[in-house]
Amino acid sequence: MSKALKFFGIAVVCALGMSAQTASAGTPTGDFAVFQHCPYKTNPLAQGCLVSTINSGSFKIGRANVPINKTIVLQGGVNNIAAWGDLYVPTDAPAMSPTALNVPGGLLGLMEPDKTWPGPLVQAFWNIVNTVNDVTATAEPAGTAQANMLYAAFPPGPPQDPTVVQLPIKIHLQNPFLGNTCYIGSDSHPIVLKLVVTTTSPPPPNSPISGVPATLSFVDADQKILLAGNSTLVDNSFAVPAAKGCGNTLLPIPIITPILQDIVTAAVNLKEGLPAAGGKNTAIMTGDTVLTSSEYVQASEQ
Repeated sequence: MSKALKFFGIAVVCALGMSAQTASAGTPTGDFAVFQHCPYKTNPLAQGCLVSTINSGSFKIGRANVPINKTIVLQGGVNNIAAWGDLYVPTDAPAMSPTALNVPGGLLGLMEPDKTWPGPLVQAFWNIVNTVNDVTATAEPAGTAQANMLYAAFPPGPPQDPTVVQLPIKIHLQNPFLGNTCYIGSDSHPIVLKLVVTTTSPPPPNSPISGVPATLSFVDADQKILLAGNSTLVDNSFAVPAAKGCGNTLLPIPIITPILQDIVTAAVNLKEGLPAAGGKNTAIMTGDTVLTSSEYVQASEQ
């Protein structure tokens, strides 16, 4: 553990000289290849590199509970891997992988027609349910993420803020009936997760839940890449706005576009209980994070 703590100090000190170096045209190799999208060549503030892989967990918004059963990758550069700061946008890769998760129940689990719907819209709904019922939910960045990965292993005590990652996102719901503009949250009104490994203090009706601090080890023999492994980050205090823009305007339905989207969006929000105030939503994310100095990444280039 003392070696891991020492690493944070060494990595930060070594990274201070990065802005004065000339960026090369090579590609990181060996154990450092995982950091190939770290923006140290384009952003002199990116003195450290970070890649997090979320392998399991769940995301409950309102009445919908979506399991995380595919890998979500969060990556970028940081100014100091042992202090709070922005996660700088990676090069040639998204800050958050566009991992599409299946919504349990599909379209039938997400919404349902009622007697106020026009007949052509009801028919289109059942036609699509009978062919493509699946609905996917993809978390997309809706602002700049911030992190202090030291808190993943060594969370502070009160009254300090124990947030490991603050993540503004929007949820893209996709199905041929919903169209391509159906979102829960937006860039101007994001879902803001404040993920911790400590015990939460949510508003009711949620009860406190606890995360699991990371176990620290080194990936490489030279002890230049730190693994914060098998941590569980949680938040069950965040609010979720209403869905907007749902309803495929390209379907051959004789309904004016704004009316179509109002009807379909209202059905999604009614079924899922949106908007959902803080205390009605929960995010649980388990995975691993690797961190290093951008100096080490550049030195590995070939």
